[in-house]
Amino acid sequence: MTGPAPDFRTVHAPLAWWARHTPDALALDDGHTRLSFAELSARVAAEAAALNEAATPTVAWASASASPADQLASFLAILASNRTAAVGDPDWPQPIRDKVQTRMAQHLGTAADLEEADANTPFYIGFTSGSTGVPKGFRRTHGSWTHSFEICVQSFGPATGTTVLVPGRLSHSLFLFGALLGLWTGAGMRLQRQFSAAAALDTLQRGLAGSLVAVPSQLLLMLEHAQRHGLAPVTGTRLVMISGAPWPRARTAALRALFPEARIIEFYGASETSFIAWADSDEALPDDVVGRPFANVELRIEPPLPGLIYVRSPMVFSDYVTLTAEEDGTAVLRDGDWLSVRDMGHVDEDGFLHLVGRQQRMLLVQGKNLFPEEVENVLAGHPAIAAASIQGLPHPLRGMEAVALLALSAPLSREELQAWCRDRLEPFKLPRRFYLVDAWPRTPSGKTDHAALARRLADMPTTQWERL
Repeated sequence: MTGPAPDFRTVHAPLAWWARHTPDALALDDGHTRLSFAELSARVAAEAAALNEAATPTVAWASASASPADQLASFLAILASNRTAAVGDPDWPQPIRDKVQTRMAQHLGTAADLEEADANTPFYIGFTSGSTGVPKGFRRTHGSWTHSFEICVQSFGPATGTTVLVPGRLSHSLFLFGALLGLWTGAGMRLQRQFSAAAALDTLQRGLAGSLVAVPSQLLLMLEHAQRHGLAPVTGTRLVMISGAPWPRARTAALRALFPEARIIEFYGASETSFIAWADSDEALPDDVVGRPFANVELRIEPPLPGLIYVRSPMVFSDYVTLTAEEDGTAVLRDGDWLSVRDMGHVDEDGFLHLVGRQQRMLLVQGKNLFPEEVENVLAGHPAIAAASIQGLPHPLRGMEAVALLALSAPLSREELQAWCRDRLEPFKLPRRFYLVDAWPRTPSGKTDHAALARRLADMPTTQWERL
């Protein structure tokens, strides 16, 4: 399908374009509600008119409890009325929701009059977890995402113009972006309220979507489901886009066998930066490589290496709307147009960005910097390990020592795991102890909840943990 006109300046502008040019084509389907572009456009226009009639504030909340189709229509209606859409997590307890709304009111102040939206107009407030206990509300302009759509299509190729399967909540910016990519290209989207490996594979197997955006944990569950049920390869899928957490490349061959006709792409970024780097998934790439920068991204690494990664691009966020100035400074670093989310790494002679970890998680072991992410990647490469988290515990001689919390997918001996790590890690990086975790905590976006594991480790004596 031919992509939209290149002069779109707002995220929702393609809706009217496709409603005029392909009115009967699928816009969205969440399994309960199916809307063509003409139907979605009419619904969005009606809801936008209702917002204006009710004199709704300039920042409006997209319904968090609605079905995916209803939520997306609500989101687009807010944009169509020239407002900014805030998308919260439906699982927030009421005290958290109250804190978020209070902080936003303090930051945003009295709303200005509505003006016609353009590339520089804020359109979206999303949220990520924050170290202060209050979710970090980040604000994005239309232009920051229209540039993201353009570079996505340019980098990932024609398969971006196929109907996209979005198997996650729209409160996670990765899945919201995936859904709106289907709007941008005119190929439409298929949404899931709650991830189901069986349902996702069924959708793809029936050819109802040609591309997929997913986090690694979802793809691992899909691989497990396909193997357990002896499913045939899914030959209609043309593109698998992976982000949100490191993909264990030891599983790339299995993923390629499941989707033999698909281009499998890993991309690295953050809610505050959008895209930073990408690569075609390849088992030969070192675990810490996240790819080469996108064509519209500049990188700067602060010495000594590995150093803080600074990004400059037209895709970065505007500001936080729930953090104080002091909290903002602990979340990101700014230097003019340059922005760092405190990830650390280096760029090699071939232009690949190596990501060693996040500054906040770094451990000082035997006077040396240990980045938990490096060890977690090594552990995740073992076929018997479903998930891993490296935590630091005080040690009288080493300062800190690294311990590994693990979720297993198959039996594994301590001796085998120690040998696996010794072959791949320097001695000071070796976990000194391995503990098993039955109920593995994850964030709403599917990432390992390292903070929850750290709290659990702090609250319960290690003598009560099951050792490997």
